[in-house]
Amino acid sequence: MARGGYPGFPGGGGRNNMMKQIEKLQKQMEQMQEDLQKQEITESAGGGAVEATVNGNKELISIKLDKDAVDPDDVEMLEDLIVVAVNSAMKSAEEKMSSQMGKFTGGLNIPGL
Repeated sequence: MARGGYPGFPGGGGRNNMMKQIEKLQKQMEQMQEDLQKQEITESAGGGAVEATVNGNKELISIKLDKDAVDPDDVEMLEDLIVVAVNSAMKSAEEKMSSQMGKFTGGLNIPGL
């Protein structure tokens, strides 16, 4: 290998091209992350009695309760349904982000992604 070169890039001649490709990939990943963060994911529990909506940052942004789900004599059940709906929405958001990131990283072995 020529001095200062990379495998496949003798003499470093392709170094600028490689850096441009890395910068392009980085910009695309940043845009994808911004787009994902704006998305809203809604999941429900109890047959729709409770709906939880999170964004791509996995922040809870809303809870909707069916009026029939509010039973003063069974608050514990409502609490459980809220936990299930929120956890389900968080899991869906995580899966969506992982799926999108997987499209970018493809076969790359990048730690932490």
